[in-house]
Amino acid sequence: MSGGTMMEPAPTSHILTDENVVGLMKYVHSPLSDKEEDIKKREESLLELGKYLADSNQIEQLRTLIQDARPFFISIGTAKAVKIIRSLVELCLKIVEGDGDVKVNLCLECIQWAKDQNRVYLRQILQARLIRLYNDLGRYTSATHLANELIHELKRLDDKDLIIEAQLENSKACYALSSHSKARAALVSARTTANSMYIPPKMQAALDMQSGILHAGEDRDFKTAFSYFFEAFEGFDSVNEKDEALRALKYMLLCEIMLGNYDEVKSLMMHKTAMKYTSTQLDAMVAIAEAAKNRSMSEFNTAFGRYREELQCDAVVRKHFKSLSSTMLEKDLCRLVEPYSQVQISHIAKTIGMDIDKVERKLSQMILDKKFSGCLHQGDGLLVVFELPGPDHTYEIGVETIHAMSEVLDALYVRARNIR
Repeated sequence: MSGGTMMEPAPTSHILTDENVVGLMKYVHSPLSDKEEDIKKREESLLELGKYLADSNQIEQLRTLIQDARPFFISIGTAKAVKIIRSLVELCLKIVEGDGDVKVNLCLECIQWAKDQNRVYLRQILQARLIRLYNDLGRYTSATHLANELIHELKRLDDKDLIIEAQLENSKACYALSSHSKARAALVSARTTANSMYIPPKMQAALDMQSGILHAGEDRDFKTAFSYFFEAFEGFDSVNEKDEALRALKYMLLCEIMLGNYDEVKSLMMHKTAMKYTSTQLDAMVAIAEAAKNRSMSEFNTAFGRYREELQCDAVVRKHFKSLSSTMLEKDLCRLVEPYSQVQISHIAKTIGMDIDKVERKLSQMILDKKFSGCLHQGDGLLVVFELPGPDHTYEIGVETIHAMSEVLDALYVRARNIR
């Protein structure tokens, strides 16, 4: 600062007090000197103040801080400005209780400022982050529109890091919009780009996670999905991304449940790495697995009631929950009718706690799908259960006979040739 005295920053500590915050505020808004030391201290002060405001959920104050610091960003190097702005915006977007519209407007304001200052790389980074924010807020149409524009631009510049991020987020948005072919195409493009270069473990884990979600959702190939989720889990765990690792572990448990490997759920939870994670989300999966193992619809409903938020707030789990509910009902009905040769439908409905008409329709569907052998006597309100016939070995015996006759004919042919 020419012709004046440089203000020293207020004393800081790991836990900021009100006095520290006021001192930092005064310092970051004071005139900037040309000294490198002042620039470095101001950078540190901005980040420390931004973290304090984010931790205390002061999103509007953090937004104002970013706006007021723009003259400082103009005066320093582009790379440093990109780093600080990116960090401050990320702190703002990670505020859980923050208004979604405020976050979107902040990104749009920063993008517009980057355009005005002709800072192309900063604008592209912020646009990529805005796509992810749109996905987090459920604004998938906006995410796909922006992603397609950004990907088209990045391909001309050959910026592979940002292309992978944009294509991955585009895949997530398309999947949420039930456009599975576009979601798969976007993911294939992202993985193809990733194979041609080194990518950080966190991004590789994110790609594996999305691959698992697509295999489980579109193809219902839960074995392959489990493999991808396992890779994602290890990847996120290695970089200490606890929330994402927990989500991958939850999806691994979901795959085991959908495959009918109920005993594997507890075994998986006893894995050395998995034991570090405890959450009601995992408890929900364990409870569902136990209910499925016992073929008890009442236990299943109890678990659903207890962990409704954990099971319904996750889009991936919710997508498979209807199928899982139908499977559980079938298993419970099979368990109930197993001891009987004839049983009243009203008794089954009362036991399971469902309407008679619904139970009758479900039993009829199960008979047609050959889930068990029986017939409905609607006039008498009875279900007649047939004993399952023993295995028919006719085909096996026939094949063995044909092989034996073939060997006999071969032997006769050899003898006939010797006689000649």
